[in-house]
Amino acid sequence: MSNDKDDQNMRYRHARMRVRTAVLMSRGGEAHPTDLVDISATGALLRRPLGWRGEPGQTWILDMIFGHDLHIHVEASVARVSARQIGMEYTLIPEDKQASLWELLGGYADTLETWKDE
Repeated sequence: MSNDKDDQNMRYRHARMRVRTAVLMSRGGEAHPTDLVDISATGALLRRPLGWRGEPGQTWILDMIFGHDLHIHVEASVARVSARQIGMEYTLIPEDKQASLWELLGGYADTLETWKDE
């Protein structure tokens, strides 16, 4: 049985699809290869590259490669940073990449999941 405090901490977010793939994150003359941890309709969670010194609010370009023939290029803002991961929120999905992203996400594109704000 949950109590009122637990219910107040529950939130909804777009469902995340766990997928591992290569990502190149770049900003100005700086570039860092890394790995995708998961992806959703609103953002992506990346493994934090060694030597990366970004901060919340910065905008980065993410080039993600899926398989042999799917390349998705988006602009994203740093939403949160931990010692191991970077949470990115899309700020621009080019029109020619939107359909590819939604197809990749499949049912995850319009599904919400609960998460607890801890």
